[in-house]
Amino acid sequence: MGAEVRVLDVEVQRRAVVELLGVLSYAELTAFDRLAEDARMAPTLAGRAALARMAAAEIAHHDRLSARLVELGVDPADAMAPFVAALDGFHDQTRAGSWLEGLVKAHVGDGLATDFYREVATFLPQPDRGLVEEVLADTGHADFAVREVRAAIAADPTQAGRLALWARRLVGEALTQSQAVIAEHDDLADLMMTGTGDLAGVGKLLQRLTAAHGVRMKALGLNP
Repeated sequence: MGAEVRVLDVEVQRRAVVELLGVLSYAELTAFDRLAEDARMAPTLAGRAALARMAAAEIAHHDRLSARLVELGVDPADAMAPFVAALDGFHDQTRAGSWLEGLVKAHVGDGLATDFYREVATFLPQPDRGLVEEVLADTGHADFAVREVRAAIAADPTQAGRLALWARRLVGEALTQSQAVIAEHDDLADLMMTGTGDLAGVGKLLQRLTAAHGVRMKALGLNP
């Protein structure tokens, strides 16, 4: 006989939904802050405007998630609060020092976190699964970042090595942050373990994250 499939308790599932919406709501809020800040480092007005539009999209996502939390009878601030320290810690340790570092961080570091949360969202019931997938959709940042970084490397090939090292650091920090978020919140951990089935399922999830990271690095013209 095959392994028994564990079904998540309804109340545990509800709490996991609230936790995931909470962490994503705060992530979108911080993404708005960072994009607005990074926009000031843009070398051109067109670049500044592009990041400003992306920042506007992130705050709109934050508002959608907050509205859903209210529908669930939860104060959005209360749902976000448990994740403030972890996400702020990640961003404090990986503050971009230049325009290009900011683009790589958003594309590679945030991209990995987005993939992780999208994977977890597949275990959610509707309508929350659809909402999470919607707010995690690319706002145009990926193509913009790829164009800017590849153009910068073409103009100065020495940028490639430095940015690749920066990207590797970001990924390490992002993985640590994602693991900490899950480890510190039992309901999210239960949701993930129930959805993946077992440790082998978790391993396959990590393989998918690694593969997606490699694709992003190559798109930027950087060695994984």
